[in-house]
Amino acid sequence: MYASRLESVVKALRKAAELNLEDPIREGSLLCFPEDVHVVMTGDLHGHHRNFEKLVKYCGLEKAPRRHVIVHEMIHADLDATGGVDRSFEVLLDAAKWKTFFPDQVHFLQSNHELAHLQKQSITKGGRLVNDDFERGVTEILQTTQIECVLDAIDELLASFPIAARSANRIFYSHSLPDAGDLNHFDPDCVRQPADDLDLSEQGSVYELVWGRRHTPELLDELGRAWEVDFFLMGHQPQEFGYQVQHDRLIILASDNNHGVFLPVDCGKRYTIEQLADRIRPFVGVL
Repeated sequence: MYASRLESVVKALRKAAELNLEDPIREGSLLCFPEDVHVVMTGDLHGHHRNFEKLVKYCGLEKAPRRHVIVHEMIHADLDATGGVDRSFEVLLDAAKWKTFFPDQVHFLQSNHELAHLQKQSITKGGRLVNDDFERGVTEILQTTQIECVLDAIDELLASFPIAARSANRIFYSHSLPDAGDLNHFDPDCVRQPADDLDLSEQGSVYELVWGRRHTPELLDELGRAWEVDFFLMGHQPQEFGYQVQHDRLIILASDNNHGVFLPVDCGKRYTIEQLADRIRPFVGVL
């Protein structure tokens, strides 16, 4: 029974990875949404399974063929909220299965925690190694210590993630943006080509994009010109009350707590930053 379950899990993870690489709207490592679709952008999920379930319910992809959804930073849960076991693998696996059900509508973005897991880079949070907690969680969920094949499939999935997305109405979607201090050597074209080991490694452009935290108006101006966008939607920075607007061009979303939010965007409409903020929806409102 356990062998059959492991095979099913590995198959789902690898199938989702394959579909990510074959995504028809993918150009290099960039997803390009046309004007006749809607995109639901999330913030970090960090294993918040209830918010993920509400996201699935809200999207109703089986009845909305023009709706797309972006998820990112699914792994490494807050253990205080999960009874001491990191069960974020369940969200990652459910998202992978969601991708296999709706391959052209469900999309992922690379994040710092998922890249760190892929690169075997340790991350400490509250004095604990979240990478180790995650792998212990996989063992607990699957009820077996024979998880090497699953970890390999997880790596395959994480390596397949696009880096960013852009919609026809000049909005950019990413997990984060490079730090203002890194702009002089950051390559904006990293999103337009398949990521190589140098891009993903520390100090590489993809690494800087998913880890950056200090975003200035000058940074947003420069990246806006490089990517031909007006506004930026991202996660990465914790938001106790769900979101924050910065510099009239950037909205930071969080989906990993009870105040978590998501943002639906009609790619055929142009928005002001105020109009985008007005479209933010709380997960608690999804019944």
